[in-house]
Amino acid sequence: MIIRELMTVYPICIDINANMRRAAEIISIAEVSDVMVVNDKRHFVGVLSEGDLLRALLPDFEEVLKAGGTLSGAFSFFVDKGERLANRSIEPLVITDCITVAPTDQAAWAATIMVRKQIRRLPVVNENGLLVGTVSRGDICRAVIYNAEAYE
Repeated sequence: MIIRELMTVYPICIDINANMRRAAEIISIAEVSDVMVVNDKRHFVGVLSEGDLLRALLPDFEEVLKAGGTLSGAFSFFVDKGERLANRSIEPLVITDCITVAPTDQAAWAATIMVRKQIRRLPVVNENGLLVGTVSRGDICRAVIYNAEAYE
């Protein structure tokens, strides 16, 4: 079975020039843990994870102490920092050295990579560098079970 047969063809994407506010909106609305980052020609650039976005917004220990060292003070500082960074570019947070798969790659190979590297979703990129989809662990599980039922 090849990736093209089971991939999600409408991946959740964001433009490399987007800001942190837009990234937070997309991640929240789409209920995903990462978004594919593309340029204006839909060429794949990298991945932005919700964890990396959150880490960029979290205050560090020194900042918490400056805010008074209390949980409510830390949360206030967290919100203030979010407001300050909301219009900053996502570009510094984007993971650009990503593992990608091609639409013609074998699903078993992608599954092996995902398990070994603890990756939940891989970008599917064609020979021209265009993002054409994503494949997740769930996509592969669904395809395996569907095919197992077909053989019964």
